[in-house]
Amino acid sequence: MSGTDELYPPAQYGWGWILLAIGVLVLLAGAAWLIVVLTRPRRAVAFAAPAAAPMLAADVAAVLRQEYLGSIAQIEADYRAGLLDARRANLDLSRTVRGFVNEYSGIEAPVLALDDLVRLGVHPALIGAIGRNYYPSIFRRTAPVDPLVGAEAARTVVTTWY
Repeated sequence: MSGTDELYPPAQYGWGWILLAIGVLVLLAGAAWLIVVLTRPRRAVAFAAPAAAPMLAADVAAVLRQEYLGSIAQIEADYRAGLLDARRANLDLSRTVRGFVNEYSGIEAPVLALDDLVRLGVHPALIGAIGRNYYPSIFRRTAPVDPLVGAEAARTVVTTWY
């Protein structure tokens, strides 16, 4: 046999290369874990006072009513002070009443037209307030309805809503 026909053992890689490969795999796994942890939605943590009693649904409704009655009173005061013109006051009253209905009952009143609200059979006070006070003031070219009348209609909606 000549020297060229001899078999050679397979080439061996050094331990440094194997450690480098393992390190890269660990780094990729760590990066994937970090991406998952940082992009998942957070759970809401409820903080409550230790001695606080839970609010009853009636209490929540009363607080909501008071909040919106305050907003109506503020719009009325701004109109009386001359900070709002009649159209803008009626527009703000319409938004306030629709926002109350949305928060109180879940009906998407801020985005529904009057015809849609009639079809849903909502409380007549809301239909009356929008139809008699807010729509004519906002969409017609004639003189707007007195916002003080609209404020009273808004209060009626807030106080009589289911």
